[in-house]
Amino acid sequence: MLHVNPARVSLAALAAAHAATMAAPAPAVLFTPISRNAKTGPIPVSTTDRGSCPSACPFQGSGCYADAGPLGYLWSSMTSAGPNGTAKNGRGKLYTTDWAGYCASVAALPEGQLWRANQAGDLPHVGGRIYAPMLEALVAANDGKRGFTYTHHVPGLGDNAELIRAANAAGFTINLSGNNPAHADTLADLGIAPVVTVLPAGQLENTATPAGRKIVVCPAVVRDGVSCATCGLCARLRDVIVGFPAHGASKRKADAIAAA
Repeated sequence: MLHVNPARVSLAALAAAHAATMAAPAPAVLFTPISRNAKTGPIPVSTTDRGSCPSACPFQGSGCYADAGPLGYLWSSMTSAGPNGTAKNGRGKLYTTDWAGYCASVAALPEGQLWRANQAGDLPHVGGRIYAPMLEALVAANDGKRGFTYTHHVPGLGDNAELIRAANAAGFTINLSGNNPAHADTLADLGIAPVVTVLPAGQLENTATPAGRKIVVCPAVVRDGVSCATCGLCARLRDVIVGFPAHGASKRKADAIAAA
């Protein structure tokens, strides 16, 4: 099991420093109490607007699984709606919220509830620097729940590494997203968070990183009847790296990045 050391600086201290020196972002969030996505299963999920994704993510506009299909349409619609807006979803409507409303929804979840943050989107930031007051609020709302997410934010930028470390130590699991197995090794060396990686589309068996770390292919990809709801692997602090074979409408682009 991965042991994450306590953060050197508290979330509260970083939140106070960021609030005093940064203009707060205003992301739109869509909170879905029961997902109909077969991969996640019927758990709560959130979607954060496209502006939450860091420019450092190589899949942005070039291989992101969330860019196309129903999720891509939903993501674009809720981004255009803004916080506390109305988003089109086919013939229906969905209502976005602001960060405070989002955190209130998370806080109201039952004790022990598994839920996924950001089926699309990432953590709110200012110029690639994760905005600590919003992360602190989300971590507090998650107290007693089993929230997990993934991030492509660069750990070495600003306070990102300490914020990610602190969130994991406090029970909100943030997985560092590797572009490929070699990148996953670099992220795992930091020792601040569990790691996932994109794999070539045809890689459906467990494998290893160049440094010899075990990569387990996402069970929901290779086993019938498995979803996030029944697996929960990405919500755990762990040494094993979870691999996601490139998929989606732009999987050829993602495949090229994963094979690099």
